[in-house]
Amino acid sequence: MSSVTRSSLTAGAKKSKSVKPVIYVVDDEPMLLQLACVILAPLGFHVETFRDPSEALKKFATAERKPEVVITDYAMHKVNGLELVVKCKELHPTQKVILVSGTVGPEVFADSPVKPDFFLPKPYEVDQLRAAVMDLLEPPLNRKSPGRTKSSR
Repeated sequence: MSSVTRSSLTAGAKKSKSVKPVIYVVDDEPMLLQLACVILAPLGFHVETFRDPSEALKKFATAERKPEVVITDYAMHKVNGLELVVKCKELHPTQKVILVSGTVGPEVFADSPVKPDFFLPKPYEVDQLRAAVMDLLEPPLNRKSPGRTKSSR
């Protein structure tokens, strides 16, 4: 995505709400949460991190303004990432979600009626996460064919 499009996306969000676009990142590994902040904050996002998927879901359910994207790990305690994807999309059907995992592949959601918008295998490159987020936020007509694993619906 060009920097012009990225800047206009952020500027558009600032004009309408005077706040940065929000991304929730859910992972039980603190280092990966910090890494997500380092990658996404410079792009103009407000990144909210959650180590506990139940807390993320609670915040998601009560948030007046839903995040632009939810990024969740698959293998976590209490609630796995696919369960979080399903619950978020039940509450907000158009919610954009990226599922990441170092333990399973896209086959984990093959039979699920609700799927993430993108799947990224861990370890992923910084540019892959950036591109997945920005791709999900582009208008559909301008969306480029991703070089990542995109889930089928």
